[in-house]
Amino acid sequence: MNERRIHQIFEISILLKGAHALIECISGLILALVSTESILRLVNWLVQPERLNDPKDFVASHLHAWAQDFSVSTKNFYAWYLLSHGVVKVLLVIGLLRGKMWAYPASLVALGFFIAYQLYRFTDTHGIGLIVLTVFDLFVMVLIWHEYKIVRQHVPAR
Repeated sequence: MNERRIHQIFEISILLKGAHALIECISGLILALVSTESILRLVNWLVQPERLNDPKDFVASHLHAWAQDFSVSTKNFYAWYLLSHGVVKVLLVIGLLRGKMWAYPASLVALGFFIAYQLYRFTDTHGIGLIVLTVFDLFVMVLIWHEYKIVRQHVPAR
């Protein structure tokens, strides 16, 4: 694969990371502003038709139970986590897209920490989504490292 194509894949993957980061920021803000009671009402409204149709529906029952157990402290943790995670990634994406030298190693370190946490969470939740996200993050890390080596060669020595 030629360097131009790799660079295009790098840019697309960074843009996808940026879009995901914006979604995290928006989700974190919404979660911070919405009460747990509102979340429970929304879930009840969403699952009520299914639960009337089939009171033992697996997804509807579990979603309802999750909403009932969703505490204020859990909501606040997820709001903070999504918002902080999103803001860090937005800043890194901006730095990478602008070719800022600090953004390459900072992104590698941040993604390394995110991957470590995702794998830790996977041991508890066994969520396949965490593995998918981790594989994508590893792919992005390889692209960032590759791009960093190229960009570093073109920066004049001080």
